[in-house]
Amino acid sequence: MRLSVTARIALLSIALALVSNLVIVGFVWRQTSDVAIATVRRETIEKSDAMRALYRSGGMRAVVASIEGARAPGDVSLLLAVLDSKGRRMFGFSPSRPHIALVPTSFRVVDIDGNSATRDVGYALHPIGRHWLLTGRSLDLVQAEQHAIERAIMLAVVMSLLLGVGAGLVLARYVGRRLDRIAAVIEAAGQGDLSRRVSTGAGRGDAFDRLAARLNAMLGKVEGLMGELRVVTDSLAHDLRSPLARLRTKTEQAVLIADPMQRDAALNNLLVETDLVMGMLTTAIEISRSESVSRDRFSNVSPAALIEEIAELYEPVAEDAGMTFDVAIEAAPQAMMLHRELLSQAIANLIDNALKHASSGRSVMLRLCERPEEIWIQVEDRGTGIAEADRAVALKRFGRLDAARTTPGAGLGMALIEAVARLHGGQYELADNAPGLIARIVLPRWASLDSGGSAA
Repeated sequence: MRLSVTARIALLSIALALVSNLVIVGFVWRQTSDVAIATVRRETIEKSDAMRALYRSGGMRAVVASIEGARAPGDVSLLLAVLDSKGRRMFGFSPSRPHIALVPTSFRVVDIDGNSATRDVGYALHPIGRHWLLTGRSLDLVQAEQHAIERAIMLAVVMSLLLGVGAGLVLARYVGRRLDRIAAVIEAAGQGDLSRRVSTGAGRGDAFDRLAARLNAMLGKVEGLMGELRVVTDSLAHDLRSPLARLRTKTEQAVLIADPMQRDAALNNLLVETDLVMGMLTTAIEISRSESVSRDRFSNVSPAALIEEIAELYEPVAEDAGMTFDVAIEAAPQAMMLHRELLSQAIANLIDNALKHASSGRSVMLRLCERPEEIWIQVEDRGTGIAEADRAVALKRFGRLDAARTTPGAGLGMALIEAVARLHGGQYELADNAPGLIARIVLPRWASLDSGGSAA
């Protein structure tokens, strides 16, 4: 049977609580035993050294006298005796015949009675004259503490299971509620409601909040793209209606014209209308392509070299239009990762707009500027410009100002420029040239390849 995620989280919580408690209790058990034995060892060695020193200064009589008063009332764990050459107790506190080897021993833990049912002792054995001095202490207290800890371990196992179950249920419920909120938003998005967002805790910043933030950002972007898609489709349907109607009318008229020269003129008008429709569709496709282009299409491009190439192409175009076209490269920034084709198209659109709408100024300037953290590619004209209140409209797809409705176009040129700027992590700005307009593409100098526009 496959367990759900929340069930597995609960079981993991139970296992972690159990293992952590066992590790802690086991560590305490081990440390208690080691410290107790080290204490017995130190006491045994000190007692043995003191008794041997007493023997050297006062003889056996002094040792016997010291042994008789060494054991406190009720202290049955002390081991202090003098053994004969065969290992039998002569006087003192020990079994009558300790089960130990008669060899000098600084410290050792054994069953001194030779009976596995009795408790171990830690002892030291040293010769004094023709006899042996036995010192030590029973480890019954240590073993009692170990048994108490072992009982505590069993209790800890039970408590760990109970606490683990409780903690696991709480954790599973917490995780489940957070995931349910995320799942509800995703389900709503699947049903077409892109306006819902996952709530995040202020200041928490945990993994769920990071997931929610990324999901909200994705939904916001999808909602924006869907809105733009509706604008594009509605605007295409609206703006194509008139050109297609004119195209149909002129086609019908051309079919009925008998004069070959007049028919040719009508057919030329048909081509103009067809080019207008094709231009609208092509620009809309280019905008969509710029918003979904893959980052592997970027290449290392010198902005100054790119500006020079575009300027060479447009100098004769401006001259034919009777306008002055100047280029100003104020700096030569180092090569950057750019989409050469789309950025070239965006700059070309800037120049086309200036030549088309600023002919009264008779002057266009293509300028490259360098700032500490960004570069500017801008086109300056001396025409009538765009009022600040109308600039937001001009940047919308199919947005056309009243002054521009008499000129051919679909209102997509600036939208394409803005999409290309956003693709590079930058922005498109309009500013006053007093008189005229400054149309500027701002590109960050150190923008990473995953910033800015979409790569999805």
